Amino acid sequence: MFVIVGVVILLVMVFGGFAMTGGALGPVLEAIPHEMLIIGGAAIGAIVTGNSMHEIKALGGGLGKVFKGPRHNRQDHIDAIVLTTRLMKILRSEGPVALESHVTDPKASSLFAEFPRLLANDPLVHLICDTLTLIVVSSGTLEVHAVEDVMDNAMKTHFHEIHEPQHALQGLADALPALGIVAAVLGVVKTMGSIDKPPSVLGAMIGSALVGTFMGVLLAYGIVSPLAGRLKQVLEQDEQIFQAVKQVIIASLHGWPQPLVVESARSGLGHAFRPGLSELLDAMRGR
Repeated sequence: MFVIVGVVILLVMVFGGFAMTGGALGPVLEAIPHEMLIIGGAAIGAIVTGNSMHEIKALGGGLGKVFKGPRHNRQDHIDAIVLTTRLMKILRSEGPVALESHVTDPKASSLFAEFPRLLANDPLVHLICDTLTLIVVSSGTLEVHAVEDVMDNAMKTHFHEIHEPQHALQGLADALPALGIVAAVLGVVKTMGSIDKPPSVLGAMIGSALVGTFMGVLLAYGIVSPLAGRLKQVLEQDEQIFQAVKQVIIASLHGWPQPLVVESARSGLGHAFRPGLSELLDAMRGR
């Protein structure tokens, strides 16, 4: 919603300010379709050239995230801490055999079934289950720092992949001013081919060419770059639930008391998703 509001404000203030200072919107609006054909077509061509079909689809999904916002809400972060803590409690109190059925087939697990929104997040489920499966098959002989390194590597790979659309958007934003210049240069070339025309005609043609530069800069710094920045914010917020899960597992393996385990995971969450400690402890007790 805020994305749409922001774009509307941008367009109203830019074009409205231009009109209020005496600028004629007619020539600008007349030139925009032609300039956008060149700039937009070149931008699409650059995206297709520089990305595989997988990245192009991911870019579409990334734009959807800009409008939808983070995947998980505050309750999901509470649930992730509760779920992981309960799994670690089974490991500690009942042993690896009791935990094995939950982590080898999470879709059939009665414990995972209590958290359907988390179960739908395959990368998160894989992080939990793959890590705990390693602990199960090793019968608890793994060193904690080794487990942490494995989790860090898995998260690093996942985070790198999900940030690819954001990098593609930012790259497009960096290229748009230059593509606007391309459109402007072509407009100047066209104008020079009509140098024998009256000054009024040449002025209109030069103005139309300059609209290309204007549109390239406006799109880059007014729309695409802010979209890339917003997507980065959303993706970083989506990463927090992974960090909370990791903290619960590592702190539990260190043998910390459960309240300290919960607090270590809770304190790493941003304020938008961070529950109160009492609220989280109540959720642990099933209240």
